[in-house]
Amino acid sequence: MHKHGILEYSQMRYEADRPKAANPIKIQDLSFRDGHQSLFATRGRTEDLLHVAELMDQVGYYSMEVWGGATFDTMHRYLGEDPWERIRVLKKHIKNTPFSMLLRGQNLVGYQNYADDVVEAFVQRACDNGIDIFRVFDALNDFRNFQTAVKIIKKNNKHFQGSICYSLTEQRMGGDIYNIEYYTKKAKQLEEMGADTVCIKDMAGLVAPYDAFNLITALKETVKVPVHLHTHFTSGMGDLALFKAIEAGVDIIDTCVGPYAYRTSHPAVEPFVIALLGTNRDTGFDIRLLNKIGKEMEKDIPKYLQFADNTKFNIIDTDVIIHQTPGGMLSNLVNQLRQMDALDRLEDVFKEIPKVRKELGQIPLVTPTSQIVGIQAVNNALFDTKDGEYARITEQVKDLCYGLYGKTTLPIDPEVQKKALKGYPRGEKPITMRPGDVIEPALEQVKKETEGLAKDLDDALIVAIYNLTGKRFLKIKYGHEPLPAEMKATTLEEVKRQEELCRKAKAGLLVEKPVKEPVPKPEGLRQFDVFIDEEHFLVEVSEKGGAPRVVRSAPAAPVQAINPAPQPAAAPAAPKADSKPALASADGTPVQAPMPGMFVKYEKQVGDKVQVGETLLVLEAMKMYNNIPCPVAGTVVATPFSSGDTVGKGDTLIVIKPE
Repeated sequence: MHKHGILEYSQMRYEADRPKAANPIKIQDLSFRDGHQSLFATRGRTEDLLHVAELMDQVGYYSMEVWGGATFDTMHRYLGEDPWERIRVLKKHIKNTPFSMLLRGQNLVGYQNYADDVVEAFVQRACDNGIDIFRVFDALNDFRNFQTAVKIIKKNNKHFQGSICYSLTEQRMGGDIYNIEYYTKKAKQLEEMGADTVCIKDMAGLVAPYDAFNLITALKETVKVPVHLHTHFTSGMGDLALFKAIEAGVDIIDTCVGPYAYRTSHPAVEPFVIALLGTNRDTGFDIRLLNKIGKEMEKDIPKYLQFADNTKFNIIDTDVIIHQTPGGMLSNLVNQLRQMDALDRLEDVFKEIPKVRKELGQIPLVTPTSQIVGIQAVNNALFDTKDGEYARITEQVKDLCYGLYGKTTLPIDPEVQKKALKGYPRGEKPITMRPGDVIEPALEQVKKETEGLAKDLDDALIVAIYNLTGKRFLKIKYGHEPLPAEMKATTLEEVKRQEELCRKAKAGLLVEKPVKEPVPKPEGLRQFDVFIDEEHFLVEVSEKGGAPRVVRSAPAAPVQAINPAPQPAAAPAAPKADSKPALASADGTPVQAPMPGMFVKYEKQVGDKVQVGETLLVLEAMKMYNNIPCPVAGTVVATPFSSGDTVGKGDTLIVIKPE
């Protein structure tokens, strides 16, 4: 009998109700959360998840991850869906499988550390709404950021899964920082905190198969609680790594159903079901049931293909190994540079990423630190005039340097830290305490802000985490504003119409209609009805020999009068509304948006005196706050935007009258 690690061969059985294996691998499904987050920008809608929900409940999964991560943001911001409602609706259809969520520690489901009162309320409401397992992670692996959330999880007798973000500084595990000793030490800390399971969270798909084997072996020798491995397929090593982890004795792995697997998502579950048949680690799953689920999922996939990365044919991304750049981070960078007409600077950004990461403390690259490093690398590549200038430092980099995200893996470069904290509102000396200890309580203020808008605590928490977009969503939810067209669901019928148009265009069956300039009408026109075949034309002719001109056509119809009375001229079309705010008539130096994004706030108002380099306003781009500096000394004379407005590259954000 052959043996591979702890994996042993046993009798081969194919039936769905075959005897349970001696040590079956437990599997958590990620299709309902990280699957569509990775492949389709988190655009999966609840109505489509319901098409397979009850079938998924029959599989026998250890758990299903259905919430957290980017779902909370995307649902209220882009889909017009209440994120809390998703848990409740799915719970009605999935009654046997525990629900898991991804919680970013003190970040919750946002991009910054929140006040303790907000964290406590959020986690409590997640428990109340139906979450059973909380996968908690911190982008810096600073477990002090777990304390407040874990207290509420344990109070509700829910499952606390402590997660360690997997990171590298080289192409394989090792070196002075992210080595086996680093991970086993962190795992022991989590066990001592009361973790029910310990998870290695490899968000970029970096772990190599033999590194996975050695790491899992070491973890199983270090901690007594079950060990869970989460990895992505991005580099192409995901399923290989999971297989070696299974041989090493990992207790739980993450997969997706085929249509939501591979590329930047996760390994598919179906190959594991077949590969582990006849072993002591057999999943016990019915491959025919999974096949049925996959075919049902395929029916809705066309609705989401507009969000898929179709820029290349390759399903793996070697950049993730070369640059240690997670797939989501890379797609964000490409998207931002494309919007800034600077895609040709991508290689410059790649050169900046390792430098910025090192100067910011060699931190792991996972939400939100991947965005923090990535956007700062873009700013350095595009706006610095000399190496290490950091001409435009984002608010989040300043917060990181102050200590509001926690303790970095290595100390932050002193010069960068000094630049970032110059004039920082909380002070220029960084803190070393737990971030939650210096963040002021916020929940009561949010409740006051949302009086008359929020109807319960769940509503208020949406605004507490996403202030501007949260308020907008609540206005839509309660009918104060209409649901924007871009939030409406795409139907399969619409997809088919778009496909038919594309087919006709490729076949050369679509011809662009030429646009003709209108000709001014002379006085004294005479009108004639002209019939050609089945079409009727109204022709106007000038008495002074002007050429006949067709003004409209319609199918032939009974003629009531050969020479009808002249019709009044059509009212002129209303001018098309400009998407940009109307700028007050003001002479001065316009400050234009260097990138598209969302306007957050003005730091200076009309009439204020400003100096070169002072922050004029804050612009959100790729979920990071960018301070826009003043280019000239003078006086603010125009501030045309309001909080929450969409900003295009080149839009005039503010006007300064020079001294």
